[in-house]
Amino acid sequence: MEAALGLMRRIPPKHTEAALSALVSLLPSYSSDLLSQVDQPLQVLCDVDSAKEFILCDYNRDADSYRSPWSNKYHPPLEGGLYPSPELRTLEIEANEVFSVYRDQYYEGGTSSVYLWEDDEKEGFLACFLIKKDGSKYAHGVRGYLNEGGWDAIHLIEVGPEVEGMADYCLTSTVMLSMTTDHENSGTFSLSGSIRRQMKAELSVADGHLANMGKLIEEIEGKLRCILGKQRR
Repeated sequence: MEAALGLMRRIPPKHTEAALSALVSLLPSYSSDLLSQVDQPLQVLCDVDSAKEFILCDYNRDADSYRSPWSNKYHPPLEGGLYPSPELRTLEIEANEVFSVYRDQYYEGGTSSVYLWEDDEKEGFLACFLIKKDGSKYAHGVRGYLNEGGWDAIHLIEVGPEVEGMADYCLTSTVMLSMTTDHENSGTFSLSGSIRRQMKAELSVADGHLANMGKLIEEIEGKLRCILGKQRR
């Protein structure tokens, strides 16, 4: 298992799905561990009710259906699917609206989704913030010449119960980046890789959980961009 995970850390993100499928076939007894511990490039589906795209992941999946954060419906339709509580659903709606603004300001497009659900063991809740930006759609723009490229960000936050106006937050973030160019102005190169970091904080809930989670994500994304930028050079 350790060797398999080490191998997956060295596989370019665009080949992750094929490599993971091969490892699951070779190591069927470890399939559940591999699928839960290896992050794959994000996929997108259109919510026909809201005419908006949403991101697919394990955290909005039930059986073979995925819940849209916009309409709160499963695609394809699913009876008896899992849903957040009314309180968390209200926070989820607000989080998606705010995160869409954040995505537009920092990424100038792309797709984002936020999913919330109860953490029964720790009496808190969990949140997953996702961003997918396909740079291939913006090739030959003012920022360069991309044959293909993508940025997938997964931010998973564990939020503990409130105690005397404070709450514990544990953020685990993964970013998968791929870039390929082949042009006389930009030259030819291919870059891909992934990075994962974690940070913890105890914060006052006076401004609300959403404000606290947003600050943590903004801080860690800034650090990850700097790290990736240094590795690129």
